[in-house]
Amino acid sequence: MSGRGSDAGDADGADDAEPVRIAVTGAGGRMGGEVIEAATERADVRVVLAVNRSETEPIAGVAVDPAEDLDRLLADADPDVLVDFTGPDSAADYAEAAAEAGVAVVTGTTGFDSSGTRRLREASEAVPLLKASNFSRGVLALRRAVREAVRAVPSYDVELTETHHNGKRDAPSGTAKTLLDDIEDERDDLDARTHGREGEAPRDPTEIGVHARRAGDVTGEHEVLLAGNRETLELTHRAGDRAVFAIGALDAAVWLADQPSGRYEFADAVDAATDE
Repeated sequence: MSGRGSDAGDADGADDAEPVRIAVTGAGGRMGGEVIEAATERADVRVVLAVNRSETEPIAGVAVDPAEDLDRLLADADPDVLVDFTGPDSAADYAEAAAEAGVAVVTGTTGFDSSGTRRLREASEAVPLLKASNFSRGVLALRRAVREAVRAVPSYDVELTETHHNGKRDAPSGTAKTLLDDIEDERDDLDARTHGREGEAPRDPTEIGVHARRAGDVTGEHEVLLAGNRETLELTHRAGDRAVFAIGALDAAVWLADQPSGRYEFADAVDAATDE
């Protein structure tokens, strides 16, 4: 780990700091391309390697190599951080390859089973690994606001609705699941997740209603509804463009380049920047 991003926030060293060297997996996917495009607009990062499982044309001037050659490519390109938005199985494979090469990992992939989670944990014993279901600062603010709201109205019914584009594979989304975890952490009485309703379905006081919608090219919307005592409270986040997630992932990568091995969350990177 070179730590070349360590003085990026220092007034005396910012101009002299070497950019953090980034490897991007799944370059031909929705988010992989966004990460590469976003990196071209920044001075603190440089994409030195991009791979994809299928043949892909260069993106923003960056050549895309076969993912099957990742082990060799990591050794040749010597990146500081690998940024991954792929699928659970491939993400675990890439994290293991990065750990073997001594490269930090930022992943926004969701849907890991117990085996995938274990593989990420083992990778984090060798290198710093930051996993997040969402890299939006607005969603991080939403999570914190939801926790506070749920504590403030402890008896209210809770419903969560999320909407994404028609090509999204997992439902509910990883961000929705993270919000549900946050809610359940604050409300011991809510221990059941009801996914949609049909027919005769009276509401159980222990449930959180969960609704996943897939339509068009919606980037991502998440709404938490709290209702009771003749009032409703709605907390909503809407992402207007996938670039917001790419920017957040790159911010996380710059921060992670200087961290010791271990597991991290996006909040760690955001809070560290806020404290500077």
